[in-house]
Amino acid sequence: MRTEQVLFDTVGPRAQRRVRIITVLSVLFLLGVFALAYWQFYRSGQLAPSKWAWLYDPATLRYMVRALGHTAWAALGAGAIALPLGLVLALGRLSASRLLRWPSTAVIEVFRAVPVLLVIYIFTSALPQYGVNPEVYWKLVIPVGLCAAAIIAEVIRAGILAIPRGQSDAAASIGMTPSLAFRLVVLPQAVRVIIPSLVAQAVIVVKDTTFGYVVSYGELMQSGRVLVATTGDLVQTYLVITVVYILVNMVISRVAQRLDVVLARRRAGNGSRFVTLFPARSATVRTAPGAPDAAKVPIA
Repeated sequence: MRTEQVLFDTVGPRAQRRVRIITVLSVLFLLGVFALAYWQFYRSGQLAPSKWAWLYDPATLRYMVRALGHTAWAALGAGAIALPLGLVLALGRLSASRLLRWPSTAVIEVFRAVPVLLVIYIFTSALPQYGVNPEVYWKLVIPVGLCAAAIIAEVIRAGILAIPRGQSDAAASIGMTPSLAFRLVVLPQAVRVIIPSLVAQAVIVVKDTTFGYVVSYGELMQSGRVLVATTGDLVQTYLVITVVYILVNMVISRVAQRLDVVLARRRAGNGSRFVTLFPARSATVRTAPGAPDAAKVPIA
């Protein structure tokens, strides 16, 4: 039985017809919206070749590529802060010690509730008054990384709690220490569970780098603002930037899918230690006296 059939009832013929009708109407509506937008751009002259001439200028292309590199560098820096800090906060919140659990919970809840833009303003306006004035890059990267770490901590915690307790108990039964069981048994399985959520958070981190305009960091959106001020081609500039962001997010999703496939092959192909370490207990087989082997009936 497929997962879809377990989670949802099988759609009947009448419901299938309704789904087809709604799908067709939705597609027609979207096509109508795109056609209307195209017509408005065409009437206003925004699609004229002269409006797009700047895009073929080598200097402009180099400028946009450099801005994209700044965006990627900021996202990588924020991710380098968010992932390890999120793991530490998740472990702290799961700790049995109040000295670790309460501070970790407080940090997670604060940075989950506070907007990223507010944290950036704190780093740009408040902290410099007290002698803390990092470079422009860090004024963007640290706030984005802190807010992302709070979300990632909850994602990791949910993934760890989703692993059955029997895995840890089985690891303890063969003499593993709690830390070793967590590292070899629980955490690798939790990573496989949370990959989709981590990908979603990676996309959010990339989009949060657009707050670079607050600190005048030359990421993609800030560079687009400069181009608009220089050329006056607002629609063309932001359409190109939109396409670039869509392509970047598609690449992130593709890399995550590839990673998921690699992990699945490793688990199924080479007998990964942390996945096949505790297989299901073999079924008990009862046979009647003198019965042939073919008559054996497995009993769970």
